[in-house]
Amino acid sequence: MARSAFLRESAAMQTYRFDHLHLRSPDPEAAARVWTTAFGAEVKARMQAGPWLRIVLDLAGVTLFIEQVAPGTHAPPAPPFLGLEHLGLGTDDLDAAIADLAAKGVPLVSGPAEPRPGVRIAFFAMPDGARVELIERRA
Repeated sequence: MARSAFLRESAAMQTYRFDHLHLRSPDPEAAARVWTTAFGAEVKARMQAGPWLRIVLDLAGVTLFIEQVAPGTHAPPAPPFLGLEHLGLGTDDLDAAIADLAAKGVPLVSGPAEPRPGVRIAFFAMPDGARVELIERRA
């Protein structure tokens, strides 16, 4: 199907807003500890979602759900893969952020790198196969 078929105009344009990111983990408490300790996320709620625990975090103004799954649930393949690859967070000082996360035990996966002038990035491994990209944008 051609791309234009997806972009048909309508009389009233529907609007959308960001709501949340949803991660799954066999141990949401451990995963939440990394997000709160390493990145300053704040726990907003703990609730049962069916038989499983869900922890709701505020991560720099972004709502992050971490929902429990049964132990042994299939983990995502190693990146790159189709689907959500990583969560990007901005920082003013990438080198200081790398040192801070290293001191907190968050594994550096790659970087720092400068993919283009004025942009520096590094990737970190988070629980359950999630990755975080830190990005420093300089003028």
